[in-house]
Amino acid sequence: MNFAFSEEQEELRKIVRQFLEDKSPELAVREQMETEQGYDPDVWSQMAEQMMLQGLIIPEEYGGSGYSYVELIVVLEEMGRALLCAPYFSTVVLAGNTLLYSGDEAAKKDLLPGIASGETIATLAFTEDNGRWDEQGITMEATQSGDGWTLSGSKMFVLDGHSADLILVAARTPAGVSLFHVPGDARGLTRTALSTMDMTRKQAKLEFDAVDAALIGEQGTGWSVLERVLDLAAVALAAEQVGGAQMCLDMSVEYAKVRVQFGRPIGSFQAIKHKCADMLLEVESAKSAAYYAGWCAAELNDELPSVASLAKAYCSDAYFHAAAENIQIHGGIGFTWEHPAHLYFKRAKSSELLFGDPTYHRELLAQRIGI
Repeated sequence: MNFAFSEEQEELRKIVRQFLEDKSPELAVREQMETEQGYDPDVWSQMAEQMMLQGLIIPEEYGGSGYSYVELIVVLEEMGRALLCAPYFSTVVLAGNTLLYSGDEAAKKDLLPGIASGETIATLAFTEDNGRWDEQGITMEATQSGDGWTLSGSKMFVLDGHSADLILVAARTPAGVSLFHVPGDARGLTRTALSTMDMTRKQAKLEFDAVDAALIGEQGTGWSVLERVLDLAAVALAAEQVGGAQMCLDMSVEYAKVRVQFGRPIGSFQAIKHKCADMLLEVESAKSAAYYAGWCAAELNDELPSVASLAKAYCSDAYFHAAAENIQIHGGIGFTWEHPAHLYFKRAKSSELLFGDPTYHRELLAQRIGI
């Protein structure tokens, strides 16, 4: 296996970076994070029609491009760098992967083409008020009603849940955790946008009151699907975190070169040198972890579960440290609302907690490798 990116993958990175620098500069990020829906529909359409990003990893038979997970982590790294405000992660990584690995051919043919074309914004609702990320955290019950099912209960911290057209829901049936899909405007569904620290990634609370739902796949097979999807999501988030951490390092180094104090650039002081050197070490190590996890995800090999947790834990720590040090190196201006440092700091913190914090994933890693 080759652990270097190909020329085509590097070209993809270059094109995506140019697109995001044009469509998602800091001004656009600040504008969109203040809106309720949290993204620009025109940019979302361009991502699908011009860049074909929504269908990147969806097979061609379902309207996608059929690329591997390696191409996806290249794209997500650039999105993390730009702090793109868009429902891409929820739609492609969470909902898209859940459908792809659900084993339900009819659902895939019905729902994936809309995701690939950018027409459907989708998400996955599985976390609840208890805040747990494991199987025991899923307590919502699904009740069989004639030929269909109804869902009652609530889901919390649902990425882009307030604006999604399609919601995939994990709930319990007599056979165990199962997956369902409901339209975003379903009768009995109440969606409430949450006030979160990281305004660039919207979350919602969803309340279900006897909402009609369609079963995806077989009863009781939901957690085996979700377990793989959460590993793939952890890898994808690690790639995003690497992009953000690299941006924090770049911002810090650039500022250390141009900020003059006591007649010399602050980058010439040993304390600042040490901070930047430590950041570089952590960012490069995080890249190694995220890229290796990306290749494991592309191969779907036996290492994926353990490597996914390793990458999520390490990249979470590296990004948060880089974002915090970026503020310190910038000094007073780094604490202001007008400077972008706080946007990366807040994204780093929310990403650190998403899908389980580093402590949770280190424990998961220990269990998975048999310690």
